[in-house]
Amino acid sequence: MNPAAGAIRAGWSRGLIELRQSFTNGADLWAHFFWPALMLAAMWWLRDTAFGTSGLLLGTLALPSILGMNVALGSVSMSQQLTADREDGTLLRAKATPNGMLGYLVGKVVSVSGGLVADLAILVIPGAFIVPGLVLGGLDSWLTVLWVLALGLVATLPAGAVLGSVFTSARSQGLITLPVLGLMAISGIFYPIAALPGWVQVVAQVFPFYWLGLGMRSALLPDGAVAVELGESWRHLETAGVLGVWAVLGLLVAPVVLRRMARRESGSRLAERRERAMQRVM
Repeated sequence: MNPAAGAIRAGWSRGLIELRQSFTNGADLWAHFFWPALMLAAMWWLRDTAFGTSGLLLGTLALPSILGMNVALGSVSMSQQLTADREDGTLLRAKATPNGMLGYLVGKVVSVSGGLVADLAILVIPGAFIVPGLVLGGLDSWLTVLWVLALGLVATLPAGAVLGSVFTSARSQGLITLPVLGLMAISGIFYPIAALPGWVQVVAQVFPFYWLGLGMRSALLPDGAVAVELGESWRHLETAGVLGVWAVLGLLVAPVVLRRMARRESGSRLAERRERAMQRVM
């Protein structure tokens, strides 16, 4: 068997094992269900609140946006897992194995992507009963969900791999939390972006959060909901274009950054990080 093909196969198996374990571990189960439950509570609270004079309910507008936001948050999950694996020596062991980094990355993509799809299902299935007005029965709707989801994962997971390579400890992951929360706030997740100032709209449209939310809204909302969007259009071409640019940039930059990070990993660096961690605990 080709060594690279063997590494990909091993990575696929590793990813499925990690995904299965995440649904048998108490802490991971809490992570899977807490955020969807929190979002469903928000949807319940917003279910009867109308947006202006549009006749649309904020809960109906927000649920598809939250689905898109969850896809974008896959980059944060990827970053956190890479950083944790650097600290406990998992990456160093992968580096020491022929084609180990390739298998490791395939495994992470499988486990993170699978976890995201499961989280979306946990959110959308009860959400369909809580939030009125969603369009869930058409084939076109689900095809749009699939291409937005697939392109969104390719656009965001490499960015998460880059962040995981840059930040050297789990403690430093907190540095990306505030910017991510800020992007969520201005990306039309809980309130239509058309109601925000023009310069905020420009900033929001640079990042995937807005476009993933827009793509999901185009799939799951009735045609009349387009009236509250910028330009009164779902802008599928622009959605594919911006997410495609992020995907290309990520696929070009992530391998370079990961190779550089892997070359710098060593037993002495791992020992230094563990010693610093112990000093912080003591």
